[in-house]
Amino acid sequence: MEYTTKKLAELAGVSARTLRYYDEIGLLKPCRINSSGYRIYGEKEVDLLQQILLYRSMDMKLDDIQKLVCEPDFDICKELVQHHKMLISRRNQLDQIILTVEKTLAHKKGEIDMSNREKFEGLKKEKLAENEAKYGREIREKYGEDVIEKSNKKFMDLTEDEFDMMKQTEEEMFKALGEVVETKDLNSEIAKTVYEKHRDWLGFSWPSYSKEAHIGLVKMYVSDDRFAKYYNDRLGCDAVNTLHDIIIKYAKQ
Repeated sequence: MEYTTKKLAELAGVSARTLRYYDEIGLLKPCRINSSGYRIYGEKEVDLLQQILLYRSMDMKLDDIQKLVCEPDFDICKELVQHHKMLISRRNQLDQIILTVEKTLAHKKGEIDMSNREKFEGLKKEKLAENEAKYGREIREKYGEDVIEKSNKKFMDLTEDEFDMMKQTEEEMFKALGEVVETKDLNSEIAKTVYEKHRDWLGFSWPSYSKEAHIGLVKMYVSDDRFAKYYNDRLGCDAVNTLHDIIIKYAKQ
C-alpha cells in the first residue's frame, strides 16, 4: 500500500511538516514522487518511520537516529528485538515503582506494614528506570547486556547506608568539580579529588573498575548531549569537558 504525505502523517500521528523535514534532512525519503509532484511512501518507508518514532520516544536525537538507520548493516528486525528488550525492562521497573507507591500509600493509611527496606528498594528501582529511559541504549551498546545487568544487580544490592554513601560521594565530586571549573587548575589536589570521587562513585554500581572503561565513559559524556547535560546543567557549560580532562589526566597516571 502507498501513502501520500498527508495520509502517512494521519496514519502515524505526526504532522505533514515533520515528514517533509525528515525528507529534507535525508532521514526518511519517499519511495517516489508522482506525476503531480506529491511524495509517495511505500511499506518500507512506513516501517522505517515506525522505527524512527520508536527511537524518538526514547529521546534519541535525530542526528543519532540518522547515523543509525543509515548504517549499511541496519536491520529493522534486529532493532525491534532490542527495543522490545529495553521496553520490557522499563515496564518491569516501572511496575515495581508503581507497586512501591501503592504500598506506601496503603502504609500511610495504616492498611499495611511496610519495612524501611521496601521503601528504600523503591527509590533504587526508580533510579534504574530513569537511567534506563535516558541512557539504556547507549550504555548497553557500549558495555554489553551482561555488564549492565551485573551493574544493575550490584546497585540494587546496595544497603541503605551504601546508597546514602553513593549519593554523598557524588555530591563531594560535584563540589570539587565546581572548584576546578572555576580555577581551571587540573594539577591541583582538588582536581585529583574529582577523579577519585568519580571513580569511587562508579564503584558503587560497576561490577569492576578499569581505567580504560572510565576513560571511555567520560568520552561518551562529552560526545552525547544527554550525558553532558547532567553535569553542565549543574555547574555550567565547561563542567563536562573539565571532568573529561581530569579523568583522562589522572586515569592515565
